[in-house]
Amino acid sequence: MKKLLKEYFIITIGIIIIILGFEFFFFPNNIACGGVSGLALIIHNILGTEPGIIMIICNIILFILAFVFIGGSFGIKSMYAAFGLSIILSIIEKNIKVMAITNNLVLATIFGSVLLAMGTAIMFTQNATTGGTSITAKILNKYCHIDFGKGLLISDSIVILLAIYTFGIELGLFGLLSVYLIGILVDKFIDGFNLCKQVMIFTEQEELVVNHITKDVKRGCTVFYGKGGYTQKQHCIILTILSRAQFIKLKKFMKIYDPNAFITVNETTEVLGKGFKNILE
Repeated sequence: MKKLLKEYFIITIGIIIIILGFEFFFFPNNIACGGVSGLALIIHNILGTEPGIIMIICNIILFILAFVFIGGSFGIKSMYAAFGLSIILSIIEKNIKVMAITNNLVLATIFGSVLLAMGTAIMFTQNATTGGTSITAKILNKYCHIDFGKGLLISDSIVILLAIYTFGIELGLFGLLSVYLIGILVDKFIDGFNLCKQVMIFTEQEELVVNHITKDVKRGCTVFYGKGGYTQKQHCIILTILSRAQFIKLKKFMKIYDPNAFITVNETTEVLGKGFKNILE
């Protein structure tokens, strides 16, 4: 239960960040940034239909696809995110007069895209999205192995074409730019959230270092043995994968207890199994 509440709390943070992007940057400037929200903005401009109703209808269809192709967990979390987003947006539109932070289309596109990408990435780490074309992007990610951000770019292309027809070439192109930025930034944010350190330690204090990693840092490690090409001496090589906080803890320990060790560090953007992300997800 505690884990479930944490997941939905994180999803809620993502929703709030996305709302900030919509209300302060995109909606006031008629920038259709793709997705169901962009489609709803376009249809509202053409027919005057309430955007919330359009979002609900489109999301119902896409959620059916999510349950069929992705699974119930993704669908339930995304339903919470999508309808939570729609309800909060509806409340804001009816009760609060929100003013654009800037009417500069370049600034609105850049900052709105950053907020939407950040919120989307936060929810994606919890296996959820706000529905819409994010669902089709998730399907492409799962079955075609296309990066989530690139999947969004593909899915949103038709919305951008409609935006060009509805709002004109200039606003449509800003919408296209936002889709491109969001597609790139989502992958960057996801990589940042999953970032770990792959650490190789060449040491003569094998037992001391291994005990610290396994008992104090509480992370596994693998021990190799190799011979130095110059010294011709046998060395112990310890390989471990750590979070940033765990690496800082290890680095402080090595500085005090094994300052003569040789350490190499590489950043890795995805680690599966053995205490990290479930390989089946």
